[in-house]
Amino acid sequence: MYRERLLQDTPYLTKSGRLSERVADRIILQLNRVYPQILSNKEAERFRNPQTPLRTRLSDLLKHLHRNGDRECQEFYRALRNNADKIYATLPSRENIQRVEPAEISAEQEKIILNDRGPLYFLACFSAAAGLAFLLYYNNPEMKSNGSARKVFGYTAIGFGRHIKNILISFLEEPLGSQ
Repeated sequence: MYRERLLQDTPYLTKSGRLSERVADRIILQLNRVYPQILSNKEAERFRNPQTPLRTRLSDLLKHLHRNGDRECQEFYRALRNNADKIYATLPSRENIQRVEPAEISAEQEKIILNDRGPLYFLACFSAAAGLAFLLYYNNPEMKSNGSARKVFGYTAIGFGRHIKNILISFLEEPLGSQ
């Protein structure tokens, strides 16, 4: 993937005036110091030789990276992004990546992705939670209750799992005055 991108970006990067001498040196130094397996000291000296024109050194560096593999090309892009973010953002391969539109997702797939149980399940759960919250908020233990809250909890326990049933049933079993 990165090798193909590097082939596409090579003419853009080697165009005179695109990369300055300083930025090219920083990229080469980063590849040499951080990833010495990508560029040895001897290779780094060859690509940093000020007697060779910058365009030639850059094209040689890019050919070398392309020959070595995809990981080396990826590290070059990482170094380019660290040292020349504006140039990295305007690369032709980046523009092609940004132009690609995301794949269409059908309504059925979207429904499965969002929730495979449907909107009624959500409404039922939300209603039960809101009802319990209102019931607990407005059920004042100091006031004499006619047991309506206990009846609601008794019916609510039918639809829940074992642990929640145990909690609700234990609430039903407590005497009214102990709250």
